[in-house]
Amino acid sequence: MSKGASHCGVSQSAASQHVQELERRLGVMLLDRSKRPLDLTAAGRIYVDFCRDVLRREEELGLALESLKEQVEGAVRVASIYSIGLSEMSHLQEEFAARYPTASLHVEYMRPEKVYDAVLNDAADLGLVSYPEASREVAAIPWRDEQMQVAVPPSHPFAVRSEVYPADLNGQTFIGFDEDLSIRRELDRYFRAEGVEVNLAMHFDNIQTIKEAVALGSGISILPARTMQAEIAQGRLVAVKLHAPELVRPVGIVHRKRKKFNRAAQAFLELLAKQPAPEAEPVAV
Repeated sequence: MSKGASHCGVSQSAASQHVQELERRLGVMLLDRSKRPLDLTAAGRIYVDFCRDVLRREEELGLALESLKEQVEGAVRVASIYSIGLSEMSHLQEEFAARYPTASLHVEYMRPEKVYDAVLNDAADLGLVSYPEASREVAAIPWRDEQMQVAVPPSHPFAVRSEVYPADLNGQTFIGFDEDLSIRRELDRYFRAEGVEVNLAMHFDNIQTIKEAVALGSGISILPARTMQAEIAQGRLVAVKLHAPELVRPVGIVHRKRKKFNRAAQAFLELLAKQPAPEAEPVAV
């Protein structure tokens, strides 16, 4: 009740009175107040389905009217993990603004699980994540595979090599990801498959912090090559190819199933599909 009141911009008391008035008008109880937290009655569930249908029809009406317009208008809300947003979004925002000056693009950066929450709660039209996962309520669209490479500081012995074998990583001081992240689970699986044991010195929840730790000489890591472009150009990092088997990070687009996109969101989806940035190549120091 509190969240609903906040979403509608009214007090909790006003929301409660509104529900009570609605129950009096319909002649049924919509909420089972004997339970904590509150639960819907059978009539309440029917009313919720009715409301959802009304909102869906209203959204479809807006989209149908919008389709009559020639210009791409409206706003598209994107939730993105940090590593994609920080390396990609500036270019995408400039391109989107140049193509569709009457539309707007709003981007928020957050942890992967928060991206899925934003999509499910309709706080975002689209989500950009690594290792995208579809579910009963979420659709996942593959976007690209990013090559993973060994990130080392320029002073590291690996920095002068053209490639590194998995066995070379044994015993190396390693900077990894937090255990709850998909990329950590994939790297752990890779190490087990190749019989590699690294010395995990520290772990973080984002690529930016890991890059800084590697650049400071705290250890090495394995990161998507494209996320290291700026540090490679600055001479702060070196990216070294991993000898086969190749290791990649899949990146995708997630959205709520049966989501009706406005023309701005459709245009942004097309931009993502047509103009993925080129894969980064390691630069020798």
